[in-house]
Amino acid sequence: MSVVKINVLTVPAEQRETLEQRFASRAGAVENSDGFEWFELLRPVEGTDTYLVYTRWRDEESFQAWMEGPMKSAHQGGGAAGERPKPAASGSTLWSFEVVQQTGPAAGA
Repeated sequence: MSVVKINVLTVPAEQRETLEQRFASRAGAVENSDGFEWFELLRPVEGTDTYLVYTRWRDEESFQAWMEGPMKSAHQGGGAAGERPKPAASGSTLWSFEVVQQTGPAAGA
């Protein structure tokens, strides 16, 4: 069964646009990874400064391969003269889940 990884990001109000632009410009960074199944960036709408980055993977090994390869590379480069841009998030926690049940819309719904 699939695994879900949720990166919980604390993002100050003044950094929200920066965070969303960075995710929008990352096209293909995860979508082409072996074992990748789904991605969603969830923006808070009330009472919190916490964004959720939801990814779903075929298995833990696929996620770990992405973490050690494409994700690691993407977070090491960047700014002018090799400088990394300042993070938009002020904190991050990774939650891990196994999918034990799932369903979708009924046929014809």
